[in-house]
Amino acid sequence: MAETANTKRSATGAVNKRTGKRKPVAKRKPVAKRKDITSKPAVPTKAAKVFATNAQETGREVLLAGLGMYGKAYDQAQVRLDELQKRLKSRRKNADKLYRELVKRGEKIEKDARSALTDIDIPKLDDLTDRKKLEQQLKKARARFQELKKSVRLKSAA
Repeated sequence: MAETANTKRSATGAVNKRTGKRKPVAKRKPVAKRKDITSKPAVPTKAAKVFATNAQETGREVLLAGLGMYGKAYDQAQVRLDELQKRLKSRRKNADKLYRELVKRGEKIEKDARSALTDIDIPKLDDLTDRKKLEQQLKKARARFQELKKSVRLKSAA
């Protein structure tokens, strides 16, 4: 919009068409100095006191609930750890017992095998040229080991 020479806008945007002058702006009253609000403590109302008390109690209860949950989880972990330790202890006892039994069984089998070997006459290297004697010795050794094998199987099944 183009302004003409005899019309001017005022600060409010209104123009006096007759004179082309701005309308006078009403003066504002000076603002009275405010008193310092922080110097006087605000008096809390009864509802504000109740709200603050409830907020504190709720916050404390939330904290205690978190501590209770932590304590419960800790107790459950301790119970499980104790159970695992008991199971581990019993398994170690069983493992030691089984180990001792296996050693005894191995000693007995070794003893039987040695006695089986002493029963077999092993010919000297010079006598190995006779094929029939060698076959008889092998048959005797095989039979003896089959007996040992069967006795071990019977004991393991029991």
